[in-house]
Amino acid sequence: MKLLFLVNPISGGVDKTPFMEVANQLCNKYGIDFQVFETTGNNDKECFEKQLNDYQPDRVAVVGGDGTVQFASIALQSTHYAMGIVPLGSANGMAEELGVNNDPTEAFKDLLLSHLIVPLDLLQVNKAHQLLHIGDVGTNAELVNKYENDSRRGMMTYAKYLLSELVNLTPFEVKIEANGEVIEKSAIMVAICNAQKYGTGIPLNLSGNPLDGQFELVVIEKVGVKSLINAGLSKFDPRFFDDEHSTIITTKEARICLEKSRLLQLDGEVIGEVETIDVGILPGVVQLITNKDNPHV
Repeated sequence: MKLLFLVNPISGGVDKTPFMEVANQLCNKYGIDFQVFETTGNNDKECFEKQLNDYQPDRVAVVGGDGTVQFASIALQSTHYAMGIVPLGSANGMAEELGVNNDPTEAFKDLLLSHLIVPLDLLQVNKAHQLLHIGDVGTNAELVNKYENDSRRGMMTYAKYLLSELVNLTPFEVKIEANGEVIEKSAIMVAICNAQKYGTGIPLNLSGNPLDGQFELVVIEKVGVKSLINAGLSKFDPRFFDDEHSTIITTKEARICLEKSRLLQLDGEVIGEVETIDVGILPGVVQLITNKDNPHV
């Protein structure tokens, strides 16, 4: 077997050296030939694709968090290269969604041993962007933008901006065209979901499946004290999931029209202000190495 490690050395502020030492030992023990590609933030896509095509591995091990998994998915789409995830980021939401073992060494062993490879979906957004996990406009996009522009990181900084956004919630009008219908709502957030949960583990819906060839739009109309409490509890028990003030639409394509331009974030990256969002499914374009711990298999 030939294995290419795609490693983000700075994701989540987590030192990848201990894991890579263990992975090196395992590869040497079992006669697995391997190379390592580390992202630098400088022409990563072009450099990765060159090494990928020069080396032509049997499998790709993605070592990092949600951003690294997104990068790999977009780079590997519509190729024959299969990827598996080793969760080593600050947010490992997609890994959790796909039932990846949260112990990096065990996740790596699963990646090496599994013969179960399934097609993973991506979403096309406004032709120029692709989405693996979750994107949104409204409250969370504003929160992400403020957090990303603050030199201080961590949960305290995140909590500060979350509280600020909750205090200053301002509903906006949205029109959604999907499944031959037009839905008009007043909302504080519209989420585009190829999965069920944010990286925090809090679910936006209970029907999302990144392997099913469709996606969910979640229109959140308002947030109260009860729904906030239930959102926190639903991270641990889905029976607390509360969609009383949400509209959930399952579809393969949609157009979202806003009454004025608002910030759009996709997979934690702020794209900019948009008035119209066109979303379509790219079904099964990524080959994912998984196992029967994946709840969607």
